[in-house]
Amino acid sequence: MAHYDTVIRGGQVVLADRVLPLDIGIQDGRIAALEVTGLATADEQIDATGQVVVPGMIDAHVHLNEPGLDDWEGVPSGTSALAAGGCTTCIDMPLNGLPPTTTVEALQAKLALFERRSYIDYAFWGGLVPGNLPQLAPLSDGGVIGYKAFMSAAGGKQEGAFREADDLTLYEGMSHIAGLGRILALHAESEQITAALTAAQLRSGARSAQAYLASRPVYAEVEAVKRALFYARLTGCALHFVHISSPEAAELIVQARLEGQDVTLETCPHYLVWTAEELEAIGPLAKCAPPLRSQQDQEGLWKLIGSGAIDMITSDHSPCPPELKDSSDWFAIWGGISGAQSSLELLLGEGHVRRGLELPLLCRLLSSNPARRFGLAPAKGAIAPGADADLALVDFTAYRLQREHLLDRHRHNPYAGRQMYCRVTRTLVRGKTVYDLKHQVAGPPLGQPARQLGCKPESLQTASRSALTSTD
Repeated sequence: MAHYDTVIRGGQVVLADRVLPLDIGIQDGRIAALEVTGLATADEQIDATGQVVVPGMIDAHVHLNEPGLDDWEGVPSGTSALAAGGCTTCIDMPLNGLPPTTTVEALQAKLALFERRSYIDYAFWGGLVPGNLPQLAPLSDGGVIGYKAFMSAAGGKQEGAFREADDLTLYEGMSHIAGLGRILALHAESEQITAALTAAQLRSGARSAQAYLASRPVYAEVEAVKRALFYARLTGCALHFVHISSPEAAELIVQARLEGQDVTLETCPHYLVWTAEELEAIGPLAKCAPPLRSQQDQEGLWKLIGSGAIDMITSDHSPCPPELKDSSDWFAIWGGISGAQSSLELLLGEGHVRRGLELPLLCRLLSSNPARRFGLAPAKGAIAPGADADLALVDFTAYRLQREHLLDRHRHNPYAGRQMYCRVTRTLVRGKTVYDLKHQVAGPPLGQPARQLGCKPESLQTASRSALTSTD
């Protein structure tokens, strides 16, 4: 009779293409067995009766703001919140830390800050900024997942902060990154358009939420996506577009993939649950860039999710001190949403409970697709024998999220007060419980660098031509 370190019994387990009642045997941090019932003995038994067991989320877009700005968030609080939200691996962005991760020295400093301080496993994006092309190869050797560039102002005003890439930097950077077999992630908004529209609003004296929305229209996102895809065709660079907010931009990316380009995209929960019409009522906690869009845009994104055209969901957790959200001037308010703890619950609740989308589809967006795209599969992203036992137990009982539930530093999650349709009750990283609903964060920080099993990002051919007509 087999004996395991841990057995999770009685749950409905989300596999790649179905949901089955299975027991999960865990040995040495990995999934050793999946059986319909009756796995033998174990040192620890976890009762998942009445709950759903999903692969831990891989959040490929978080800003934990170390080094330099740990008063904005920090590794311990940020990864605690991620763990409470069912996330088992995060990929930290090169900003808003000081210095940003644009040099090998900065990468090494960030690695040291995560060691023995992170509650979940982790990986890092490097940065592409003017003047750091010679750093791209050393950053690749140092283990970055890929590189991030901004096509609009990056927001940081401090000395040494991350800067947007001009067109020449973008083109030459893509050429370098293609040669390294890596991937470039892009914040795609046209700086020329958004800067001009912002200046016009400021000259008129407009400072409202609606003025801010008018300064960052959908066409600024669409133009930047078209330009980046053009450069990528010329250079052969693999691309990943972050926080896409509009179906028009998403459809351009899907079409490029159908034509043979190696390109993926993510969107975020805030674009799926809020609309531009609600921004003023929600308040400064919901200011972000690109901004919230129309109800029609939101429905278009959900249709693209249902068709398989959108590749992944990320939080874009971008916190700041409370005073940076305290202003009546919407152009002065820091643009970023603190949603680390809520992404999985929002997507499964809004997508599965309210819209009837299948759990395997949604878990591909949260887990398996980012694992495949960023070289972490097969160790990460799926419930399968041999994979790391990175798991979240989810109770599909509605509850109201309260500020006291939150574990991030400032607890400025704008979803507080919202009814959620499911709740993470336990999170395991490599078989060890790092969060449970009763005890909150459990034990010492156990996070390790996520193992990237290959340099070349995997192309995700999830879209079909029907996906392009799904919003008609």
